[in-house]
Amino acid sequence: MNKLSFKSFIKSLIVITLLVTINSENLLAQSKNPSPLHFPTPKNIDNMLFYIQRDPNINTAIYAINYQENGKIDKSNPVKAYWIRYAEKGEKKDLSYLQRKFAYGIESKTLNNEEFELQFVSYKKLPLTLKKVESDQKYRVFVSVNQKKIQVEKIFVRIEGGSFWLPNVKYAEVTGIDASSNKTITERMLLK
Repeated sequence: MNKLSFKSFIKSLIVITLLVTINSENLLAQSKNPSPLHFPTPKNIDNMLFYIQRDPNINTAIYAINYQENGKIDKSNPVKAYWIRYAEKGEKKDLSYLQRKFAYGIESKTLNNEEFELQFVSYKKLPLTLKKVESDQKYRVFVSVNQKKIQVEKIFVRIEGGSFWLPNVKYAEVTGIDASSNKTITERMLLK
């Protein structure tokens, strides 16, 4: 092999190595995609506070203000949760007993007249605050994630395998309005 063909060979090898590396990084970035599913955005949901979407399907848990017949918030149970079963033609369905008690249910504690602490039954390390906002007199849910106070709009939970009782939860992403900048943000947190 002469010097010229050896240099061409080395250059070709470097180019191939770079292409393989770039291609591998692209594949790795694609594998970090939160889900291969396309999730619909819930629209026109009465009194919705926020929603949760997660693998392994597009069914969406809705969390809404629980008003009494007199139009006031039910202080003993201020948030109601239910499914929009997009995988089943968008049917609205209550959470099952097991889902309410062990997975997607919300427990509440009154902090004052118009403010409540909320916790998911399945993950008590993330306290949320439900309170009436003075500017529009509507209830909103707030949470602190990564030292940022967020008005919650949606939560995405990445699940990779496991079982109903022990799902393999990789992380959760909270999307909403940053209270300090008033801009939409998404913050990821690892759940342990």
